[in-house]
Amino acid sequence: MNIDIEQIVWEYIDKSLHMSLATSNNNKPWVCEVHFAYDENLNIYWRSQESRRHSQEVKGNPSVAGNIVRQHAATDYPHAIYFEGRAEIVSDDIELKKIASLFAVRLGIKSDMVTDSKQVDGHKFYKISVENWYAFGKFGGSSGYKYKLEWNGGKR
Repeated sequence: MNIDIEQIVWEYIDKSLHMSLATSNNNKPWVCEVHFAYDENLNIYWRSQESRRHSQEVKGNPSVAGNIVRQHAATDYPHAIYFEGRAEIVSDDIELKKIASLFAVRLGIKSDMVTDSKQVDGHKFYKISVENWYAFGKFGGSSGYKYKLEWNGGKR
């Protein structure tokens, strides 16, 4: 069976606006929901205030994981995509403008997100350089299976 995992990933991220983000500090995991955008290299971006727990944890431990799940009925087989990667706060002006444009198009945000990100209490932009993507579900098969797409930041 030939499953195109990369195509599954593209479809999921294109049709979903939020994801679960997992961080960890001192062996204590945390998970939260964030709206996200992505670029042509499947880097993932989100916005958050630096005071939030997940933002604080990324400072001390940039290793993150997450998933993107479509809602489904209890009788449906669950399908989702998962990722592992490294997160960092974005401060480069050129990259900030690019990311703000991605969010504006994707989420219809009209505010000046770049200016907001430079405020002390503003929503900063974060980037996840995805190292591995996974898809779980009955993608062309009769039972659930976890498929792995080796990614390493788009350098397969």
